[in-house]
Amino acid sequence: MDCEVLIVGAGIHGAAVAQAAAAAGYRTLLLEQYAQPAQGTSSKSSKLIHGGLRYLESGQFRLVRECLVERSRLLHNAPHLVELKPFFIPVYADTHRRAWQIRAGLALYTLLGGKRFATLPRAQWARLDGLRTAGLQSVFRYHDAQTDDAALTRAVCASAVSLGAEIRYRHTFVQAHCDDNGCRVRYRHQDKTGELDTAVLINAAGAWVNAVLQDIEPAPARLNVDMVQGTHIVIPGSLQQGIYYMEAPSDRRAIFAMPWQDNIMIGTTESLFRGDPAQVRPLQEEIDYLLGVHNHYFEQRADASDVSEAFAGLRILPHSEGRAFHRSRDTLLHLDRTRCPRVLSIYGGKLTSHRITAERVIAKIRPLLPRRTARADTRTLRLPA
Repeated sequence: MDCEVLIVGAGIHGAAVAQAAAAAGYRTLLLEQYAQPAQGTSSKSSKLIHGGLRYLESGQFRLVRECLVERSRLLHNAPHLVELKPFFIPVYADTHRRAWQIRAGLALYTLLGGKRFATLPRAQWARLDGLRTAGLQSVFRYHDAQTDDAALTRAVCASAVSLGAEIRYRHTFVQAHCDDNGCRVRYRHQDKTGELDTAVLINAAGAWVNAVLQDIEPAPARLNVDMVQGTHIVIPGSLQQGIYYMEAPSDRRAIFAMPWQDNIMIGTTESLFRGDPAQVRPLQEEIDYLLGVHNHYFEQRADASDVSEAFAGLRILPHSEGRAFHRSRDTLLHLDRTRCPRVLSIYGGKLTSHRITAERVIAKIRPLLPRRTARADTRTLRLPA
């Protein structure tokens, strides 16, 4: 065997699995089609390390608790990359979620592991970065964390390499043939093809997850999922006080306005995407929607000419006829034990919970691998600068 664990995709989850596999003592190899990690959704997220306050509305209490625990670990293990920030939730006369509902949600969030929240005194509202005060009834402040998602992914990759993993960039997965003993993987590098033998294949290809599965023999079952596009925009400005959690007036979705690289970033949207994930682009209607939310809440208006950057990423969510906003955000680890027991696929996932997702991947594949002595524990492993 060339390796014991071969991973396809160097987004945050592929990087985390490489780190976890190497930490567990396995010979680990990661293939990435691009020249560097985090070229897909892992560099196009909302840059937040958070429990997911809004997930309480749909009863995802276990997920929120898990993410809050992982947030605490990241604040400890990567303080140079993950920073606790104040978040502000304004409540107006026309806000759908009333102050008592938000207060109850924040109280539950605190019980699940969040830091204490507060109601901001009216005397402090004028300091809130030009937030519209007409009709404002309450402002809540709580805390979550912010990161540079691409930098975090690069740090996890560097950690994996320091533990013995190998990462090969500009290596594109072509196909794999698997049997009860392992998989032979064919890849393309520049104009040449090559082959590798591995005991286990981890499909961490993100939006390409089902595209990878269709090139594996025998064909594993594929989950029925949707690709959901999320767009962010960047406009000039400064948010000195923190991050604003706003309710979009048109559809009641949660939208964030946050400081980002000396500007303001606003996001995100949720719209179904069909096509090649490499071709995902922000839509004009998404840009207009985000500008509309900003202009509804802040005195300083912005228009399309102010947008200095717009980017879109893809989430993988279980297929449903309902709105994406209300779907489960649980990460799905899919292993077809009947047809292809040596291939595990990761569907979806959150930036915040990448470490525990990788831990669960290793737990699932451990019975297929030889016994090894662990090199490190990712729960306490500090990430490199």
